[in-house]
Amino acid sequence: MSGAFTKSMARNIFYGGTVFFFLLFLALSFDTHSQLPKRDMRADITPQVAEGKKLWEVNNCIGCHTLMGEGAYFAPELGNVYKRRGPDFIKAWIAAQPTKEPGRRKMPDFNFSDEQLDAIVAFLKYVDSINDANWPPNDEG
Repeated sequence: MSGAFTKSMARNIFYGGTVFFFLLFLALSFDTHSQLPKRDMRADITPQVAEGKKLWEVNNCIGCHTLMGEGAYFAPELGNVYKRRGPDFIKAWIAAQPTKEPGRRKMPDFNFSDEQLDAIVAFLKYVDSINDANWPPNDEG
């Protein structure tokens, strides 16, 4: 083999690498799509869960809270709040807002109905059931 690096050698390395990494990308994409139905529990999505997600989005809860690590870090992580606190606590906490404690940042009063609170709790229960590879890393979020 010659000691010189020719244009054709560079071109072959470029095209070979491009094809290899494109095939690797396709294989990993296929693997991800085949794993999602087992991990995201999409069969458990009910109309109440969908309504809870809609309320989550419309009221911009992610503007303060994180959900499975995504969102703002101003308020607590809620990916495992259902397991940590339970449905009764979640409903009572949201209904009691805003608190009157001095110096504490306040969650807005959304004036949710009982049906809306049940929908939010159903959404948080669904999120807690997703296989999230043990996120958050600590119990308190």
